[in-house]
This record gives sequence, structure tokens and C-alpha cells, in this order.
Amino acid sequence: MNALTSEQRAIYEDILAGPRGRLDPPLAVWLNSPGLARTAQELGGFCRYGTSLPPRLSELAILITGSWWRASFEWAVHAPIAIAAGLDEAVVEQIRKGIRPDFSAQDELCVYDFASELLNERRISDHIYAAAEAALGTTGLVDLVGILGYYGLISMTLNAFQIPAPGNAKPF
Repeated sequence: MNALTSEQRAIYEDILAGPRGRLDPPLAVWLNSPGLARTAQELGGFCRYGTSLPPRLSELAILITGSWWRASFEWAVHAPIAIAAGLDEAVVEQIRKGIRPDFSAQDELCVYDFASELLNERRISDHIYAAAEAALGTTGLVDLVGILGYYGLISMTLNAFQIPAPGNAKPF
């Protein structure tokens, strides 16, 4: 880390002092563009730790995004976090395999349908929107879209710079 500019070092220190406490690969790549790194790590702090969604639903959205992008690093990091946050292991495995899960919780189904439709169709149908808004509220929907967008950026970064999963696990 000695080769960092003063601006990069300041961002690096902010990352270490924040809730992450470490420099994960997408952030390490982003440090090559300090403006992006600063802005993205602040957005990421909110998307990971500060939204109105409970961790179980945030992690579900992260897994859906990571699976859609086939971002092995993202999946390997967040699958255990999602299970610890309360997602059923069978649901996590079905998402990994690209199978529509059998949800027992209505709010999880709403997040899945909303995220999947937005990623696949690039739009949200009226009935999916209405169900998700009833389950999550407008603020929850805005936060959900933010999570999907931020973790799309992470997944694209991981894939573009060919960041392998920890231990070279290949979940997809």
C-alpha cells in the first residue's frame, strides 16, 4: 500500500475505519480512480449497512444480483452472510442454480420478483410493483433499487477485472 497517492491513502484509511474494516477486491480496483472509489464506498456503506430493508432482504437482493451477473466472488462472500441473516439455505442454493425459489416469506418473494423482473426485463410490471410496494413501502423500493444498482456495479467490476472467488471457489 506504499504506492498509493495521498488521495488514495485517505480513501483506503476511510474504508478500513468504516464498517467493512478491510479493503475487498472491488474497492481495491476502484482505488485506481479515487473519485469513483470515494463515492462508491460511501454508497456501498449505505447499501450494505444503512437501508430501510432488514439484512435478510438486503442479502437476498445482493445474491440475486450476484447470481444474475455470475459474480463468483460476490456470491462466495454473501451467500454465508445471507444464511446468517435468516435466508433459508435451500433458497440460497436455488438462486445459485438459477431456479425460482420456493419462498415461505412473502417479503422475500416480493424482493425476488421485483429484482428478477427489473434485471431481466429492465422494467417493473404494475402487479409486481404493487406487491413489492405493499410489502416494502416506497422507501424500501428505492433502497432495493439502490442495492441492485450498487451490487451490479460491484459484480461488473469483479467480472471485468476477473476477480476470482476466495479460495478460487467457482459457484456457477
